[in-house]
Amino acid sequence: MVSATINTSNLSSEAFVAGYLDDVRYELIDGELIDLEPTGLHEQVAGLINRKLNLAIDLLNLPWFIPMKCLIKPLGQNSAFRPDVVILDQTALTNESLWKTEPMITLGKSVKLVVEVVSTNWQNDYARKVEDYEALGIEEYWIADYLGLGGKRYIGLSKEPTITIYQLVDVTYQGQQFRGTERLISQTFPDLNLTAEQIFVAGGYS
Repeated sequence: MVSATINTSNLSSEAFVAGYLDDVRYELIDGELIDLEPTGLHEQVAGLINRKLNLAIDLLNLPWFIPMKCLIKPLGQNSAFRPDVVILDQTALTNESLWKTEPMITLGKSVKLVVEVVSTNWQNDYARKVEDYEALGIEEYWIADYLGLGGKRYIGLSKEPTITIYQLVDVTYQGQQFRGTERLISQTFPDLNLTAEQIFVAGGYS
């Protein structure tokens, strides 16, 4: 996904929701409107992950689902994130004050897992969103870096395609990285049969 920042001056989250809620190209970070222009390969990776996780939900007959569009809006912040894939717990949505009128989540307990497919603006996925998703208490966060765009402090000097999975331990994220034929380890789906390589192939990497 190619990212660019539109020249807007300190857009409020209320103004963002009013103007861009239904436009899946945009998210808001600290008052800046971020234009997300998805490439075909980005959509292939997100689509494969979506399909695999939907299958896992179905096999376990869980009361969870993946919405077609959804914003995660941390309370008290001028941000509204639009993850590539998010799994919501249907039983928890009664506590979401905005959900009945708008597809917006403000409570981390409503989210079982969130996935970001890395864009050229990889800093948001590796730094900012790690902190905010952790603070919200979201149990599991995947970063699918199928092109190896992340900085060396995040994926190392070799810059290989990497899946990073953060799992909440007490109140802190603990990360683990996966490459090649390594099977992803997920606390949300412990029996998931999916390797990093399968995701990378969907992104045109082989």
